[in-house]
Amino acid sequence: MPKFYASAAAIALAALLGWQGYWILHKQSVDAFAACRSGAIAGGEIGGRFDLVDTTGAPVTDASLLAKPALIYFGYASCPDVCPLDNARNAEAAALLAKKGIDVTPVFITVDPTRDTAAVLADYASNFDGLVALTGTEAQTAAAAKAYKVYYQIPEKRDLGYMVDHTTMTYLMVPKVGFVDVFQRDTTSQDLADKMECFLSAR
Repeated sequence: MPKFYASAAAIALAALLGWQGYWILHKQSVDAFAACRSGAIAGGEIGGRFDLVDTTGAPVTDASLLAKPALIYFGYASCPDVCPLDNARNAEAAALLAKKGIDVTPVFITVDPTRDTAAVLADYASNFDGLVALTGTEAQTAAAAKAYKVYYQIPEKRDLGYMVDHTTMTYLMVPKVGFVDVFQRDTTSQDLADKMECFLSAR
């Protein structure tokens, strides 16, 4: 290769590497939470307005609930295994942070409001420390699930013990920021607490 072309290639490569380095640093400077993320977040905007009720029947909106950091999880009270394990994990992670003076609310929003009345959720939430359980009309819970891009499917033919297919992700919401990360089922309570502490310290 002639020296001219070799030099030009070297300059182009250096420019490319320099641009990549700049872009990485730029993204980190723009994203205050870059160091806390475990990977890329897909799905666009997550979260939004909802109007639900708590276990006493009192109205709860996204604005009132998310005045402090929260872990949002969607499921249903009669879920036999996945939901109770995930809610227990989320509550335990919040309790670990509470010992450090960090206040995070674990939240459970039902996708099965026909069965999950306020009274049913009151009994359910009593099994988990600090868990805030929310329900509403079918339209209200559907709107909340749609805002968080949650999939669920209630069978058309329902017997007394019908199952509901649904996604099982947990969303970390931060005041004045909104959605910052999503956690899968394989995240342990300690890992979840560590991740949340990182995000909340980076604000």
